[in-house]
Amino acid sequence: MLSIGIVGLPNVGKSTLFKALTKKQVDIQNYPFTTIDPNVGVVGVPDKRLELLARMSHSAKIVPTAIEFIDIAGLVKGAAQGEGLGNKFLANIREVDAIAEIVRVFEDEKITHVHKRIDPANDIEVINTELILADLETVNKRLEKTKGNDEKTKIELNALNKLKLGLQSGILAVDINLDKKELPLVKELNLLTNKKFIYVPNISEKQLKNDWQFNVELKKTIGSNEFTVLSSTFELLLSESTPEEQKNYLDDMGLKESGLDNLIKKAYSALDLITFLTTGEDETRAWTARAGSPIPQAARAIHTDFEQKFIRAEVINWQELLAAGSRSTDSGQAWGNARQTGKIHTVGKDYIIQDGDVIEIKI
Repeated sequence: MLSIGIVGLPNVGKSTLFKALTKKQVDIQNYPFTTIDPNVGVVGVPDKRLELLARMSHSAKIVPTAIEFIDIAGLVKGAAQGEGLGNKFLANIREVDAIAEIVRVFEDEKITHVHKRIDPANDIEVINTELILADLETVNKRLEKTKGNDEKTKIELNALNKLKLGLQSGILAVDINLDKKELPLVKELNLLTNKKFIYVPNISEKQLKNDWQFNVELKKTIGSNEFTVLSSTFELLLSESTPEEQKNYLDDMGLKESGLDNLIKKAYSALDLITFLTTGEDETRAWTARAGSPIPQAARAIHTDFEQKFIRAEVINWQELLAAGSRSTDSGQAWGNARQTGKIHTVGKDYIIQDGDVIEIKI
């Protein structure tokens, strides 16, 4: 399951955001280190296609794909040297697939900021520096142990030195250029900064309504990384409201979707993931695959045997299946209608799964 670590300095709105994500009660207090152990919540990924397909198929249930969010307690300057609860927090970050870095933009005199000022660009630099320092320690330890003149060792040493030089220059490991043959080493090291980053400026509801915009410094600091702007207090309000109330609140803010829905989409984009679907009377379900995956490999998500026993599959885009279903009052005729019009494709092992594909596997 995809896991996203919610990180940031203390008192930037991480736990409020987590509560909105999972509707799970967490301790939100106005002091650092409230969250000593990571809170973990599994939430369904919003996907409007599921409801439409389930209605067509008269499915007994809908099963969205899931994402795991881990609320990791606030990092502080010096965490890499064990300041605060640094070592524990860094270990927790190491286990996630991607990092959602929450940076405080909102002003609130009642909520203290550890640096006594609101400076999101500086907050990002503080956190990333701590992660870089922790990675630099990992790389240096590996360099001390790596000895020899064989080809494999030479490749490893070359990669380690590239990483060391880049990290010392303040570059995240994910942005350091390495040869293809050097990449397995980076994966093995499980570096903190070799993960995808999604930056999340946390603004006030007033700023949200007034269409808050990045300043030059923050925009430069985030660079080409994924980002989504949201208000954690507004997201919490949405999470505690009825669907009708949610629509009214979003309309009032001039928004088409919640910031959390957008965050989940950004996480998928950052990790190069897609969603494919299955539908029938029993259930309509979403499945996750890496973009570019051959269909047998993607089918492992449904059942591990499917990759080895795969013969062929029937594939149709979800919109085309819905269109075929709309031409008949009998939902069971959707596939038949689609076959008659040539919209269903029979594919083999070389077919690359596409986002929005509805599939039936033959084994």
